[in-house]
Amino acid sequence: MRLLCALFFTLALSCALAQETPLKTLPYTPSLETAFMDRSANPCVNFYQYACGNWNKLNPIPADQAAWDVYAKMADDNLRFLWGTLEQAARGGSARTANEQKIGDYFGACMDTAAIDAAGAKPLDPALARIAALKSTDDIGAYIGEQHREGTSRNALFGFTSEQDFDNSSQMMAFAAAGGLGLPDRDYYTKTDAKSQEIRQRYVAHVARMLVLLGENASDADTDARAVMQIETAFANASLTRTEKRNPYNLKHKMSREELQRTTPAFDWDAYLKAVDAPAFTTVNVTEPKFFDELNRQLKARKLAEWRAYFRWHLVHSHAQFLSSPFEKESFAFYSEYLQGAKAMPARWKKCTRLVDHQLGEALGQVFVAKTFGPQTKQDALQMVEAIEAEMKRDLEDLSWMSEPTRQQALAKLGTMVNKIGYPDKWRDYSSVEITPREFMTDVRHAAAFEEHRTLNKIGKPVDRSEWGMTPPTVNAYYDPQMNDINFPAGVLQPPLFDAKLDAAPNYGNTGSTMGHELTHGFDDEGRQFDAQGNLRDWWTAADAKAFEDRVACVRDQYAQYVIVDDIHINSRLTLGEDVADLGGTMLAYLAWKHVTAGQDLKPQDGLTPDQRFFVGMAQWACGDERPELKRMRAITDPHSPLEYRVNGVVANLPQFAEAFGCKAGQPMLRTKPCRVW
Repeated sequence: MRLLCALFFTLALSCALAQETPLKTLPYTPSLETAFMDRSANPCVNFYQYACGNWNKLNPIPADQAAWDVYAKMADDNLRFLWGTLEQAARGGSARTANEQKIGDYFGACMDTAAIDAAGAKPLDPALARIAALKSTDDIGAYIGEQHREGTSRNALFGFTSEQDFDNSSQMMAFAAAGGLGLPDRDYYTKTDAKSQEIRQRYVAHVARMLVLLGENASDADTDARAVMQIETAFANASLTRTEKRNPYNLKHKMSREELQRTTPAFDWDAYLKAVDAPAFTTVNVTEPKFFDELNRQLKARKLAEWRAYFRWHLVHSHAQFLSSPFEKESFAFYSEYLQGAKAMPARWKKCTRLVDHQLGEALGQVFVAKTFGPQTKQDALQMVEAIEAEMKRDLEDLSWMSEPTRQQALAKLGTMVNKIGYPDKWRDYSSVEITPREFMTDVRHAAAFEEHRTLNKIGKPVDRSEWGMTPPTVNAYYDPQMNDINFPAGVLQPPLFDAKLDAAPNYGNTGSTMGHELTHGFDDEGRQFDAQGNLRDWWTAADAKAFEDRVACVRDQYAQYVIVDDIHINSRLTLGEDVADLGGTMLAYLAWKHVTAGQDLKPQDGLTPDQRFFVGMAQWACGDERPELKRMRAITDPHSPLEYRVNGVVANLPQFAEAFGCKAGQPMLRTKPCRVW
């Protein structure tokens, strides 16, 4: 996934942000990309500074954001447009469609902060009573099943869901996964540096404050918070790192129901599966057996009082955003302000609009598509994707380092790849979800329970390949290795990011590079392990696999040299797939642009040659900045390199860039030994 994979932008993105008013239409202004360039910078020394040097001056990070970049601004515009749609739907009236009723009433209930504040923690009373009533650890299975079925506490203790079978991508099966942590990643519990120790101390204090808000006295809350930290630390030490999870073979461990029970005899799986209302199944994939071994040890070793504290914490933690302002503010203070550096809470309308998109996304998405995404845009985007794919086909056919058996498998995979543009072919049916304008927490639970039931009910059924993993208004794109499809929601294909009125050079530089990026994910270090049908299978000869690994090692070594913040370097084993996709996607887009415009008399514009416009377009999707706190978090959790290296790291490997800007040997943007995978 090319997170924050913006394409091209204009000053129009700045227009509506200063006003707290909804948009009736999405803004559009002819491209003014040169306004964000720093012409005093040498593009051969720091191309990111050259292409984006004025971005931060013109676009300081808003107080409610931990980062601000092209994608964030486009997402904000989309959010503001959706806000207007939701306000209209919330006014009621008999003319509303069924979907407009649901999204409008949900939004209205979310905006009723007086009622939410008056309720305080009361919406949690039934679950708190259920925790207090636990007689022994034998009762935990049924309790966790009830919480997971509700859908708002899906990560409590562990995760249980449906996913595609690694060996048969046409079939869905049960998955049990490690979970149960309150900090963003297992490394937060295991790292020994001073900052990590400080974060853990602050986390324990945050847990205690949240428990006090639930009604505990300060002394008991401190004791309970320390117990929570001990349990979660044990879970973290038994969990895979993010880098280890990038190897899908590390996540493939099929067991029978009986084997799962024998793995965790202290946990009542029959009671859990009955409570969560899972369909019958005989086989489950346990992604991290070591974690479930540790879960069993903890269930046997810990006192019931410690488990009650753990469950109270995860209950309030998962529901904080839906509760009264003291809970919301305390959660924001730790997770957004302390860990990420945000300075102010977002406006209420932003939160409520995001929640509608998250819980009723395809109902809201239908309205968004109808008003913003025409058939011509879909056709234009599809034509560009097909041009990129044609270039990938030429590349595969010409590769000197790939043998014929592997080449034929790669071409078969490319030929079966599905392009999803804009929105699903069939929309999700929310008719069974009861939403009212009065009870916000009830609405949240109804929507969450619907999604949980819909997800679990897939177990044992054929895969629905028409489904999407993002909602239509989302400003992002992704590749799914088991579906073998690339997905571009309508939200990312809006002017000024995707703009048919621009010439081909910047469009292919930005949009085309993004499309090439997603396409390349099918052939990166992780995606290449799945075949044309999306099955986890080694279809490479040993010699070809070694040749591939030699080439990606070049990329891995290059990015390991870059510093994120302070003395923290990029974890290039974590970012490798995205780095390879950035490099391959840009190269494919450049070659496709050359083919599409062959024979045309391209003229310079704004003092830039056509080739220079391509590369400036490629760079300017990444203009932006992050707060230092967020940089530290993303160094641990984000598989993407920082924005500046996603530009400079790519162009330094491209001789076409060096030729376009006249870069000479020894300059930073011209590597002595450039990397090339695809």
